[in-house]
Amino acid sequence: MGEAARLYWRLVGARVRSQLEYRTSFLLDLVGMFLFSFLDFVEVLIIFHNVPRLAGWSVAEVSFLYATSSPSFAFADLVFGHLDHFGESIRDGSFDLVLIRPRGTLFQIATADFQLRRLGKALNGVVILAYALAVLEIGWTPGKVAVLLMMIVAGAVIFCAVWVFMICIVFWSVEGKETANAFTYGGKFLTQFPITIYDQWLRRFLAYVVPMAFVCFFPALYLLDKPDPLGLPPWVRFASPAVALAAAGCAGMMWRLAVRHYRSAGG
Repeated sequence: MGEAARLYWRLVGARVRSQLEYRTSFLLDLVGMFLFSFLDFVEVLIIFHNVPRLAGWSVAEVSFLYATSSPSFAFADLVFGHLDHFGESIRDGSFDLVLIRPRGTLFQIATADFQLRRLGKALNGVVILAYALAVLEIGWTPGKVAVLLMMIVAGAVIFCAVWVFMICIVFWSVEGKETANAFTYGGKFLTQFPITIYDQWLRRFLAYVVPMAFVCFFPALYLLDKPDPLGLPPWVRFASPAVALAAAGCAGMMWRLAVRHYRSAGG
């Protein structure tokens, strides 16, 4: 495990150094990613320009949801965002090269690309989080600080797990990318708002099937001292780390199943 981690950072470090060779281009890409991501938050502001509260949540509270889910998604995008193009390697058979190398297939895919400019999405979340924390009156305790840090880390793991799990569709479907994006980018959009604004079936889907509600909604109930409108047990607010580990395990099993199914481009 330690050797794999060292190798990962060496490979990622090489990619980062190559991108920083062209610093002006990198800074422009970073700023562009920040501004493009900020447009998502503009949508939130437009909604609250027309309504004072959304399902009992103020603009500052929804901004808090947005700001805590954005860094989680940004880190997942940094690690696995290039999986959007993974289907091409399945169609042209280049995935065969991954199979004959001594390292694990998912490890190789994860290190195949690393675009540092995607940190602009995380920076966008940090700026909005600073705004939300300045407006909200949160009674901070060591426990709440720990939950805030935990929810960002656990959220990133959940996003990574969903990304890996859903991209496995391309092993069976030629155009599975669009379906996968509905759960990754679509899931990120859904986490920006309280799940109580959605229909009952979608709330259950986000809580029990694709666990996007654990990215920030349930932990935010604890941090903001809000009652759970779904009436779930109090421990659910602290379950994000366990859910993240379970999601990662399911993603790993799905990946191994999909790789065993792979029969090359002409198989």
